[in-house]
This record gives sequence, structure tokens and C-alpha cells, in this order.
Amino acid sequence: MPELPEVEALAGFLRTHATGAVVGRVDVAALSAVKTFDPPVTALSGREVTGAARFGKHLGLDCSGLWLITHLSLGGWMRWIDKPAATPPKPGKGPLALRVHFFTPQALTPAFDLTEAGTKKRLAVWVVHDPVNVPAIARLGPDASAVTEPEFAQILAGSTARIKNAMVDQSLLAGIGNAYSDEILHTAKLSPFATSARLTAEQTSDLYAVMRSVLTDAVERSAGQDAARLKGEKRSGLRVHGRTGLPCPVCGDVVREVSFAERSFQYCATCQTGGKPLADRRMSKLLK
Repeated sequence: MPELPEVEALAGFLRTHATGAVVGRVDVAALSAVKTFDPPVTALSGREVTGAARFGKHLGLDCSGLWLITHLSLGGWMRWIDKPAATPPKPGKGPLALRVHFFTPQALTPAFDLTEAGTKKRLAVWVVHDPVNVPAIARLGPDASAVTEPEFAQILAGSTARIKNAMVDQSLLAGIGNAYSDEILHTAKLSPFATSARLTAEQTSDLYAVMRSVLTDAVERSAGQDAARLKGEKRSGLRVHGRTGLPCPVCGDVVREVSFAERSFQYCATCQTGGKPLADRRMSKLLK
């Protein structure tokens, strides 16, 4: 799933390539992805693109005061096309959810696609006058890239959740998902199962510093990247997430995994849990 660094880079890409262009035709290939009907998607046509922004893990395109907001979810992505096909796509065919055509000041006619891989279609699109009209955006907590250390400490002190769950709870802290929470906790040498409110003041301060460092590094690596290369850039910078069974780059121990119904996270027992493997309910059931 695209998280804060990747969505920030996509917003930057759109600011560079789409600002000043006029929206042409909007093709909806997956009706289920569109979550609003008033204003309709067709209301975007003819409007000038005046900017793009990130709201947590949501991507927004400002079309002269009317916003196209998308949440790419687990399998979604944005793809820029310099020369899109002239004929509209057939609804329900392939991974395409939405295509937005543009007319640029340079007399070019590019487009961008919102696509989603996999069978579980969760990519969502809204057309709204104000981003806060999107319920998930209205519920967002402070952005992880802007939250102050005292605010961060207060958020953790008020949560009884495990630190892994607290860091991906968008109502507490916006922008961090499964991958970067794994990376942050590994760098901070904290167990994903540690209780947020029980962290010491020193642990909280260290975690805040690590969070800002990991995110800043990822944003800097992602900035200016072509949209097509962002996924590879993200993977290249990960040390534990998605690396189950591989050696930890810090200590050499094997990277372990805890799995749930629809997701999993990775960690290093030596670096984070004093050498003790965390309970994996999936494996426990298999062993019974």
C-alpha cells in the first residue's frame, strides 16, 4: 500500500505534470470505486488543475476548487500516460478503475490511470468541494510528518493499543502504514507488541526521532521519482518489511513474521524483542 512518502511523491508528480492543464474526459472503468455522486465525476471536465496534495495516505487533485480524492488501498496505483488511447476503456475489464484525460498548455493530451491489482477491489475515489467531506480524511489525526514531539508523546500516552497498532491507526497518526511502521519500530529497537502508554519518556523520544528520520529519508528518496519507479524505490529502502526469512541487515538474525487474516508484519527478534519470537496465531493453529 502506498504510504506517506509515496503518496507525497505522487502529489509532487501531479503538481509538476498536471498543474495548469485542463481536465478533459474522465473515464470510469470501475463504478464501485466511485464513492460520491454529487458532484458527479463529469463535473471535473473543463476545470483547470490548480494543485495536488496529500491527506494522510489519500491523494488529492485540486481542479479549481473541486477535488478528486483517491485512496489507493492495498493494490492501487497511479500511472501517468503520455499518449492514452482515444477510445474509452470498457468497464469492468482489467485493473483500470479511472482514467483522467488532460489538455496541457503545451498542447499535449496526457492522462493518468488509477489502477488496482488483485481480486479485492478497495480503491476508492471521491469528488468533493472540500477534502474534509471525505469521512476518512475528516477522521485523520495529526500528520506523521508534521506532528510535534509533545503531540506525539500525548498520542501514545493516551493509547492502550500495541505500538504497532497505534502507529498505523490513522485517527491517531496519519500517513504511516504497515511497511513504514515495521521499519520505524525495527530502527527504534522496539517490539511491535509493546504497549504504547507504557513506553518510557526516553523510548517515546527516541521513537519520535526515528519516525521523523525514516520518513524524511523515504520522502527524499521518493521525491522527483517517476510514478512508475516509486514502488521499486520503496522496496529498495526496506530493511525488515517484506523480508521474512532473510537476514536482518543490522544483526544477521533471520527476519520473522507475524500473520493475521489479511496482513502480516515483520521484525527482528534479536534487535526488537530480546531474542524472543513473538506469538504467531496462524502458526499456533497449524501446530495444534
